[in-house]
Amino acid sequence: MQARNEVLDWAEEGRIAPRDLRRALEVSGVLPDAAAWRQFLDRLLLFGGTLLVAAGVIFFLAFNWNDLGRMAKFALAEVLLVVTLVAVWRLGVDRIAGKAALLGAALFTGALFALIGQTYQTGADTFELFAVWALAVLPWALVARFPALWLFWLLLVNLAALLYLGTMPGPLWFFAGSSRQLWLLFALNTVALVVWEGLALSGIQWLRERWSVRILATASGGFATALAVTDIVSRHTVGGVAAWLAWMAAAYILYRHKVKDLFVLAGGVLSVVVVVSTVVIRHFFRFDAGAFLFVGLLVIGISAAGAWWLKSVAAEEVK
Repeated sequence: MQARNEVLDWAEEGRIAPRDLRRALEVSGVLPDAAAWRQFLDRLLLFGGTLLVAAGVIFFLAFNWNDLGRMAKFALAEVLLVVTLVAVWRLGVDRIAGKAALLGAALFTGALFALIGQTYQTGADTFELFAVWALAVLPWALVARFPALWLFWLLLVNLAALLYLGTMPGPLWFFAGSSRQLWLLFALNTVALVVWEGLALSGIQWLRERWSVRILATASGGFATALAVTDIVSRHTVGGVAAWLAWMAAAYILYRHKVKDLFVLAGGVLSVVVVVSTVVIRHFFRFDAGAFLFVGLLVIGISAAGAWWLKSVAAEEVK
């Protein structure tokens, strides 16, 4: 990114003619070559195919539920699970194909658990399916050191916790109010983000892939924004606004000074736009043309200021 920004800055300053810009980007190694594109497409097709096969098996079982016998259903799910595990054993978890096979095994494991629960009607709550699924996948995630599998495991934990909260007769004391689900999801994803970033900064290389951290930051920041909006609209509590302010301050310190990440900072700007607009609409909005114009200008102004700030932050990386 630094080389790309330098070349683009030279082009803006007129030191590179517009007709030579692409050639300059190619010489600097910014543009991917044929090998890089093949690797990208190989991985895209590999993981896309894995997800589609797993989804196809699940939908096949659901669509043909009444036409397939019990043994046929279990045979299909178990054979595919065994095949993927054999592929992991033969390929190894260090190869990208082995990681894709392990992700497929994790998906087939959930399908098998769901098949058991639906066939024998054990009477278990739905959250137990995702909890057991997450527990079964956890050893594979520890061994594979694969960010996508960890994110999938975290998704299962989120679903299990959210469904468990729905079985409680009343709100827990630390998730009080109608927004307790948002508090739970915010807490889980924020803790996961803190642990992930902490381990990455401590030197664990495979955790430093920024795409996975950005997904966690988006989830954590999104739930923080939802909490703030809920408090502003309801006017009953201020805990969500306080949590949002704390999250924004921590994100600014970390992603502005410690680990510069324009993606997360841009998400913070979007969050400010949403929260400030909600405050204005909730407290000052009237249904007339002037009010709509004011809100529109406010959104444009905050977005423009945020874009200018993000551009200045990006320029610092070039210097």
